[in-house]
Amino acid sequence: MARLDRVKNLTGLVEFYAKSTKLRELVNLVVVGGYIDVKNCRDREEMAEIEKMHGLIKKYNLSGQFRWIVTQMNHARNGELYRYVADTKGVFVQPAFYEAFGLTVVEAMSCGLPTFATCHGGPAEIIEHGISGFHIDPYHPDQVAALLVDFFDQCQEDPGYWERISETGLKRIFERYTWKIYSERLLNLAGVYGFWKHVSKLERRETRRYLEMFYILTYRNLVKSISLAVDEQH
Repeated sequence: MARLDRVKNLTGLVEFYAKSTKLRELVNLVVVGGYIDVKNCRDREEMAEIEKMHGLIKKYNLSGQFRWIVTQMNHARNGELYRYVADTKGVFVQPAFYEAFGLTVVEAMSCGLPTFATCHGGPAEIIEHGISGFHIDPYHPDQVAALLVDFFDQCQEDPGYWERISETGLKRIFERYTWKIYSERLLNLAGVYGFWKHVSKLERRETRRYLEMFYILTYRNLVKSISLAVDEQH
C-alpha cells in the first residue's frame, strides 16, 4: 500500500513474488497503489511503473493470484483492507528502497498484521527483527522471498506462530508509537526548545558565527571528501 513511485518498489515486490514458485503456492498477493489505467496518470515515473506492472502480470501469468487495487484515499477503507488481510492470516510487506518513517508499517502492525519492512530507513527502528516483525533488504529480492516462504511454512507447522508475531507487533506499537506517546514527546521537545531560548544569551549574529565555525571545522572537510570520491568515480 503506497504511491506507485519507483522508490516504493511495488513492482519489485510483484516481481520477486512472481518468480518464487513456492511463495505463489502458499499465498496470493494484493497491491494497493497508483492507477491501473496509465491514461489516468500524468506523472512520468508513475506511468512507467504502471506499464511495468502490467508487463509483469502478463509475463508471469499472475491472473488468479494477484489483485491490484487503485490508491485508496478513504482511511476507514484502508483500515478494513489491513484487517481483512489479518483475518486471513496474511502479512504486510513494505518493500521500499528507502522509507523515511513508515506510516503504513505502523498502520499494519496496529491492525495485528505481521509486517515485513525495508531495513533502509525508519522501519528498521520500528520493527525488532524476528520479534515484532521482520527486516527485509529490497536489494536482495530472492532473500526476501525466502524469508516470506519460511514464515508461512512455520505458520503451517505451528498454528500459534502467526499470533505470536502479531501480538508482539501490537505490543511494540502500543509501547512506542501511539498518538499519546507521540504528542508527549512533541510537547517535551517543545519544552526543551523553549527552555534553550530562555537561557541562551546568544544574539543572532553570535549564533551565525557559531554555525559558520561548526561548518568550517566539520562539514567543509566532509564536502571535500565527498567531492573527491565523486571525482574518482568519474
